[in-house]
Amino acid sequence: MKPRVSLQDPALRNGNFSLRINPVQSKDVGLYEAWVKYNTEIHSCHVDLGIITVNLSPPNPVIENELLLMSCNSSHQASLVETCWFHNEHPGPTSRTFCSLSGALFLLHPAMSDAGSWRCQLRYSDKEIISATYNLQILGFDGPTSPVVYAAAGSAAD
Repeated sequence: MKPRVSLQDPALRNGNFSLRINPVQSKDVGLYEAWVKYNTEIHSCHVDLGIITVNLSPPNPVIENELLLMSCNSSHQASLVETCWFHNEHPGPTSRTFCSLSGALFLLHPAMSDAGSWRCQLRYSDKEIISATYNLQILGFDGPTSPVVYAAAGSAAD
């Protein structure tokens, strides 16, 4: 797994034997075990690493008005009960929520207003809730609604 894996050497002196994986990949799913020997004592811990992925079809960046499919999947083993997508979760007129039984969300005509933070939340039959955030980029025109722009003679127009 090198060079994606490292131990936090300064933290070892304080009893922290954390393992850092960056970036995490789907193949990293599984059980990790650590053993630390200090004088005559042996300490161990087990960590089960699960993965959640957000996929776009077509891939990011998305072209304005082209069909977009966003899907969210996890390595969790229980049955998926519900998937919810949250767009711009801050209170206000641009905040939206979509829930379904599958992990997919279709945007038929994505607009510039669809860009930004999307969070998928997966709820499972064993009450486990897993979520991931994705920053969606939309390529398009974000200008005036009228195609006519007036500019003073001799000045610049954008």
